[in-house]
Amino acid sequence: MELSEYVQKGFQMLADPGSFDSNTFTLLLRAAFQSLLDAQADEAVLDHPDLKHIDPVVLKHCHAAAATYILEAGKQRADKSTLSTYLEDCKFDSERIELFWTEYQNNRNSLEILLGSIGRSLPHITDVSWRLEYQIKTNQLDKMYRPAYLVTLNVENTDSRSHPEISFSCSMEQLQDLVGKLKDASKSLERATQL
Repeated sequence: MELSEYVQKGFQMLADPGSFDSNTFTLLLRAAFQSLLDAQADEAVLDHPDLKHIDPVVLKHCHAAAATYILEAGKQRADKSTLSTYLEDCKFDSERIELFWTEYQNNRNSLEILLGSIGRSLPHITDVSWRLEYQIKTNQLDKMYRPAYLVTLNVENTDSRSHPEISFSCSMEQLQDLVGKLKDASKSLERATQL
């Protein structure tokens, strides 16, 4: 499992019994799961009285590292041996590994549902509409006489079957640049399919 150096350092601090005793380790681990799985959870999950003696920067760093590892383990559907191997590499003792595995098992189904709901594909553009807007004055009453295009992309999200719209405003030069890049992308795709 490849994780950034920042995450690894946070995880190693979390493994240190001098920084986190068994009780604070369990509290932080549960807070990491709660912040991922509970939509109403906020930073208050770290406001437990038993966590007050820990430096807030270290606490947030370790919380982020634990949450990142939990998501990565869920994404890869890690089994006990995979999870244990990585935790041992980060200097976790057997008691903490067992606590982590138990908490992971208790929340595994919810974590997989959460990861499955995020989606796996980018939105698909189904339609484009535009209109020309002509700005005459600014709110400071300066005369502008500048055209702008309001473009709306109708997209379909195949994972959730929703149809949101993406709207933006651009100048004529920006729109020409966008059209040019889209033509380049189209030509590249045609060349790739001909190979």
